[in-house]
Amino acid sequence: MFVFRPIYVGVSACAALFMMATLSLADIARFVGDYEGMAQILRADGTAQARNMSVAIDETSEGFSVNWTSGTRRADGSLKTKSYEIDFKPSAREGIFAAAQKKNIFGHAVQLDPMKGEPYVWAQIIDDTLTVYSLYVTDDGGYEMQQYDRTLAEGGLNLNFQIIKNGEPLRSVSTFLVKQ
Repeated sequence: MFVFRPIYVGVSACAALFMMATLSLADIARFVGDYEGMAQILRADGTAQARNMSVAIDETSEGFSVNWTSGTRRADGSLKTKSYEIDFKPSAREGIFAAAQKKNIFGHAVQLDPMKGEPYVWAQIIDDTLTVYSLYVTDDGGYEMQQYDRTLAEGGLNLNFQIIKNGEPLRSVSTFLVKQ
């Protein structure tokens, strides 16, 4: 009987972690979809710049992916776009997801290394808000934090984005993205 107890405890713990991951992933289904809109990016100097914005949130076999694009018009009329795609997997903590941005030598998706100038990224779901955080360690040893709050709303998502560098706000945007 005592021999089986550690096995039973171990199996029970694994089952509990699996159930927490499953419950957390069920939350992402509410966010799945393609969203588009326009925004005025407010800079620290008070100026604003118009941007086209889109985000696609999809379920994956191990979690979910977030793919977002922003585009600005250059003075010559051409469109400059930036796109990012990050896969997320459940962590051992309910509602918190680890980014899976590169493969290690064993072929497993792992986080990037902020000590190499790469962003440390994670996501969380609280109620109706999916938040993606990106933390950068700057070359001078400071930090830059980006936060994307995507809150479910009728017909789409409310997007609130901000960049903070060493405690000082650099840029922010709030807009509504329409579900396509």
